[in-house]
Amino acid sequence: MTTGLGSVASAPVRLVVTARRLRTFRDPPPSPLTTSAGLEQEYTLFNKDKVTPLGWPKGGFPGPQGPYYCAAGADVAFGRQIVEAHYRACLYAGIKVSGINAEVLPGQWEFQVGPAVGIEAGDHLTMARYIMYRITEDFGVTVSFDPKPVPGDWNGSGCHANFSTKSMREEGGYAVILDAIERLGRKHAEHLAVYGEGNEKRLTGKHETAGFGQFLYGVANRGASIRIPRDTERDGKGYFEDRRPASNCDAYVVTGKIFQTSVLLP
Repeated sequence: MTTGLGSVASAPVRLVVTARRLRTFRDPPPSPLTTSAGLEQEYTLFNKDKVTPLGWPKGGFPGPQGPYYCAAGADVAFGRQIVEAHYRACLYAGIKVSGINAEVLPGQWEFQVGPAVGIEAGDHLTMARYIMYRITEDFGVTVSFDPKPVPGDWNGSGCHANFSTKSMREEGGYAVILDAIERLGRKHAEHLAVYGEGNEKRLTGKHETAGFGQFLYGVANRGASIRIPRDTERDGKGYFEDRRPASNCDAYVVTGKIFQTSVLLP
């Protein structure tokens, strides 16, 4: 007699192995399975009307996308004082915030959290979001984590998850990374179901995304579901970037799901 886990005799053993691996994610000792995650949280600043993004003319549109990404200057970077106040507050609070940058959509920004071990990535991102709400309150603006904050020919907002295990970062890790990505591809629909609400509006195959129903991966490919960094390919070890999670995702669910699919499943 067999079950979905194999033979009845082997099922208890497989469950014990799965439980041990799950504990590695929740309370990780040094192990080849020890995970590291870095999350890229995109968001959009709006005026209090929640209709007009910061820097946009009321009832109108700014110039097309292009000059706003990683920009400097009052005519292209809108809300830097807010962004840097948030960054400083996170540092003061002990959040593992590791960077900020202006994004493609005018009024859109990103902060990065991590690298963090195991479930800790969710802790730090959740608190960083809370601090962002408090900071924007002080400045009299609002923040949106909507994955498609402005309809039309404008970039959406994601929460890209950079993920690795210790074995991926060691010699021979590239093969481990490719195996993990293949596993993720087989569970593509399952992941999208828990990667955030309204994500189908963002994952269109345009604006640096793969289509919602597609699973693509490639080296240095911003239009893929999973991007392998160029230095990971060059070094033969490193990490991968899951570009599918939406900006409003539950970071605990996302990092846990990546771990479950890429590490726990046989």
